[in-house]
Amino acid sequence: MGYEGPPAWWPILTIGVAGGVVALAVRHLPGRAGHPPVEGVGAGATRPVEVPGVVIAAVASLVGGAVVGPEAPLIAIGSGLALLAIRRTRRSTDPSSATILAAAGSAAAISAIFGNPLVAAVIFLEVLGLARPQLMFVVLPCLLSSGVGGLLFTGLGRWSGLEIGALAIPELVPVRLALWDVVWTVPLACAVALGTALMYAVGRRVSQLAPSRLLVTTVGAGLVAGLSACIYALVSDRSPAEVALSGQATLPLIASDGGAWPAGTLLALVLCKGIAYAVCLGTFRGGPVFPAIVLGAAGGALAASVLPGLTPLSALAIGMAAGMAVTGMPVTSVVLVVLLLGDAASTQMPVVILSVVVALVVQETLSGRLRHASLPAESAPVTSGAAP
Repeated sequence: MGYEGPPAWWPILTIGVAGGVVALAVRHLPGRAGHPPVEGVGAGATRPVEVPGVVIAAVASLVGGAVVGPEAPLIAIGSGLALLAIRRTRRSTDPSSATILAAAGSAAAISAIFGNPLVAAVIFLEVLGLARPQLMFVVLPCLLSSGVGGLLFTGLGRWSGLEIGALAIPELVPVRLALWDVVWTVPLACAVALGTALMYAVGRRVSQLAPSRLLVTTVGAGLVAGLSACIYALVSDRSPAEVALSGQATLPLIASDGGAWPAGTLLALVLCKGIAYAVCLGTFRGGPVFPAIVLGAAGGALAASVLPGLTPLSALAIGMAAGMAVTGMPVTSVVLVVLLLGDAASTQMPVVILSVVVALVVQETLSGRLRHASLPAESAPVTSGAAP
């Protein structure tokens, strides 16, 4: 169209159109095209008949620029394709075998996007919440499938493998922790966790509204996300793609040269992408992981520019860990952030672990207070003079 890069108004069009496609897929295709990201990563079996809806909604969401990641649809697609492969065998009538093979297919698919079989195995450990007997029967096939799936990308013998971006952020140099890094960990992790929890609350509210006004809500969410990207581009004079999409391309830019981002630009990124992420969580189809990590990284880089004594690398590690932890998978959060940090993780593991713990405590505290606040209205006794 003659533009060197995407114009500021472009995401309004693309994410709005994507919202219409997703709404139609949710309404008319089996399985409601998967589940909204606010419900988590998911690991239940997907029927083969539901796979086309998942694919259409995920492609529309990801290509259109919705602020979601690819992990949840990959899990669903891998599960559905595994069940399709055994449809005409005796295994298809055995519920236990079907469950195991569906999980194995999901593990093979998810190992592709993370580029590391270990992450897929850890995700399934936490998502499934298995007891010891189930652990042996389900996770061992998932480990094997993750390793086999990884061979497609690492290569074997003369097979060079398929090219895939490295999970680790490039050009991160290890830096020893300073006292202020540890001091600032708790307040920064709390702030990131509170912000992410607020986005999830908005996402859940939008998800509740969607079933009754599916097309209006989904297209409206797409327009809000696109408008947020447009405003960011106009305010910061940067690409709207930094707000749109999952943020995998933006993360290395923030991590490798956070000092080149003015505090105002980082604040605009956090606010605009946070709004877009919140509305996309409840309507589009995708995963919640990568946008949460990018928002945490941007929040950490912003904190490093204003908080005295906080080193940029530690701020990045704290922000990513706290942002990811609100998805409710503590071990996965630690493993994934450590892999993202690469060699630099050797010095940052203490603040990564502390940030994950603090973020989960904040999340549980907020959830407990919300549950407690709802009890009096629900369980208040009826007095003798009250109407039935």
